[in-house]
Amino acid sequence: MSLRRRIALAAALAVAGVAVTLAVAGYVSTRSELTGQIRQQLWQRSRSFIGGAGQLGPSVTQAQDRSVGEPGGGQLACTLPAALIAHPPAAAGASHESASAPPYFQSVCANGRVVSAAGTRPHLPVTPAVRAIARGGRGHTDFDGMAGAVHVEILAFADPSDHKANEIAYALTPVDSALHALLITYLWLIGIGVVLAGIVGTLISRSALAPIRRFSDDTEQVTRSPDRRRRLEETGPEELRRLASHFNHTLDALERSLESQRHLIADASHELRTPMAALRSNIQIFLDAELLPEVERRELQDAIVAELDELADLVADVLQLARGAMPTERVEPVELHEIVEETVERARRRAPAMRFELALEPTVLLNSPERVGRAVTNVIDNARRWSPPDGVVEVSLREGILSVRDHGPGFAQEDLERVFDRFYRSANARRLPGSGLGLAIVKQAAEAHGGFATAGNAPGGGALLRVSFGSEVEAGVTGATAGLAGSPAG
Repeated sequence: MSLRRRIALAAALAVAGVAVTLAVAGYVSTRSELTGQIRQQLWQRSRSFIGGAGQLGPSVTQAQDRSVGEPGGGQLACTLPAALIAHPPAAAGASHESASAPPYFQSVCANGRVVSAAGTRPHLPVTPAVRAIARGGRGHTDFDGMAGAVHVEILAFADPSDHKANEIAYALTPVDSALHALLITYLWLIGIGVVLAGIVGTLISRSALAPIRRFSDDTEQVTRSPDRRRRLEETGPEELRRLASHFNHTLDALERSLESQRHLIADASHELRTPMAALRSNIQIFLDAELLPEVERRELQDAIVAELDELADLVADVLQLARGAMPTERVEPVELHEIVEETVERARRRAPAMRFELALEPTVLLNSPERVGRAVTNVIDNARRWSPPDGVVEVSLREGILSVRDHGPGFAQEDLERVFDRFYRSANARRLPGSGLGLAIVKQAAEAHGGFATAGNAPGGGALLRVSFGSEVEAGVTGATAGLAGSPAG
């Protein structure tokens, strides 16, 4: 279901709920008011019958004593009031009444007998509450019931002139007719209100969603436009302005990412030309290797192998940078101190005369083992390349921060801001093998999970690189491994 239809349906249901509530309240209030008027008339009429037993005298023979379950009962002291005998009620079920008597009347004696006017029979229901009033000679009650087929409102009250209860009633036919007409009216009003609410809700939803529809159309045009610099206009309601602003920021981030990928591809293609050209030249020479002396032929073979290794390393570095932080990258607890120790051991084998001083705290991170391992290798190899053959490389790991210091020439001041750029190589580095991607990979690995990478010159000379791969899962200060390699390995 569309949002527009949901809004229209919600408006219709809300109006229906309010209309039903008001209709029920109005119906109950009107019914209570009309029934209250009937009861008030019954109370006013009851006053003419209370205390009338002393006026009966010989007229009592005009009343007929009938007992429920005992037809043809005889005369009893329990009689009808004189006012009722003087003005007998209309026939049962009649729609009119006399000036003094209600259309329904009967007396309930203390012994349970029911006395009605001559020529009539008891019609009003006798409840236990009415019998209790007749026996006790006091109290009153009112309720509705059926007198034959007529719905009536009944008032039962004690007659102090005798031990009996009088029941008088008025027909509720006019009240029921009025309530039925009122119910029909309310149903029509509810139906019309719901229909109008649905129409109005549809119009309101169409008007309210028009800016969103225009926003959606604009986003489709922007995403399909060949002009990638086109952005959404941040106009309209505050919510849409914020949404347009966030969308534009997303487009900017996407454009920066695409631009970075384009630059990476362009730089990679440029950097690949040199090793590929040298490799092609050496291979062409190697095709005529039988014309070369044995020593030169071996040197040529070694050069080809070295260029192939350099080319493979360059391709691997480019792929590492292009991949970035992949969503499917395996992330698990990584024991950083063990990775550093293993990397230093490999570096020792490559530079036997170099001394590595370690001060490592056990540190566990939640990261990618491959990414962290590659970054640590690049940092250690960078220090190894720039240190003297018999120099010292200081490696420490404290509070999750890896610090690596060499005792080489350090960074030139103009290079400090660009050491982590892709394919950037200082003037002194161009004479050494490498692609200029090592430290760029370190920075990318550090920032992938909220870490950082910084470069600077250490006091006393040499470069100092500090890398954090994000927050620690577990770190232990005690039991730190401090290995001082005082003598070269091997």
